[in-house]
Amino acid sequence: MTTPVSRQARPERLYLIASAVANLLVGCVGLVVSALSSSQAILLDGVFNLVYFAAGLFTLKVARLIVRGDDERFPYSYAFFEPLVNGLKGVLVLGISIMALTGAVQAILGGGRGIAAGLAIGYGSFATVACWIAAIVTRRGARRTQSPLLRTDAENWTVNAAISMCVLVAFAAIFLIRGTAFDWLVPYVDPIVVLAVVLISIGVPVRMAWQALMQLLNRAAPTEIVDQVTGIVDRCTAELPVRQRFVRVVQPGRTRLVSVHVVLPEEFGPVRLDTFDDLRRITLERLQSSHPETILDILFTSDPRWGAPISEAGQGPAARDG
Repeated sequence: MTTPVSRQARPERLYLIASAVANLLVGCVGLVVSALSSSQAILLDGVFNLVYFAAGLFTLKVARLIVRGDDERFPYSYAFFEPLVNGLKGVLVLGISIMALTGAVQAILGGGRGIAAGLAIGYGSFATVACWIAAIVTRRGARRTQSPLLRTDAENWTVNAAISMCVLVAFAAIFLIRGTAFDWLVPYVDPIVVLAVVLISIGVPVRMAWQALMQLLNRAAPTEIVDQVTGIVDRCTAELPVRQRFVRVVQPGRTRLVSVHVVLPEEFGPVRLDTFDDLRRITLERLQSSHPETILDILFTSDPRWGAPISEAGQGPAARDG
């Protein structure tokens, strides 16, 4: 098995630190303003950011572990820690969203609640600017480092920024409807904003948790990735009399785990072992040229039973005639 060493470890870490600091800043400001303004919407936003900050500390640790590669305790490296962290983020945010949703419904049924609209607008302006800056920075970092951890952070900041804009617009509307025929709506603005925020954003933690679960369960990588890997393997083994080959690809986070069984005729040989080693090296180099964080196992056999999917008696989708 061959494992890569990340070329983007330090830049990724710096972006993750910046993201965590931004979460802490927005979260602390949100808690203070929510206490002064009595706004549950701002409290929810502050708690979201503090949860992301706490998760960000674990993310930094995981990013450091991943670049170590494999060892005796974790023979497939620390790749599965990455979807584990993203999954925990999703579950935490989903839990908070459900609690906030329950509180908002209770407030609406109870006649709403009053807030200090001026403070709420000030926070909304601050959070909108801060979140959009963080979203732009983390998205740029994700493109530069190809980090799934940063990609998840960038998605979270984009949703956070959009929500902050909605909160700002909603609180600004309080000044427009006060003293009008719609004045009775003022106490309901805050719980309605909470309700809207949860309904708009709840898809993000659900998707995060589901994708992480599928990666932790070793679900096959998307079809386009499997096809890309299979094409490279076929080109690299084109000079061999391949009877069948079985390609398996899973991708927990950024790490792509590739397992290949190449079935050759029983009469094939004799061949020096370093010939196969050269073929492994070339295959890995080409796989890493399309995805640097690739781990490869490639085995050669004359018996297809060693590579065929057991559940389908060797006739699964990964098997092809050579």
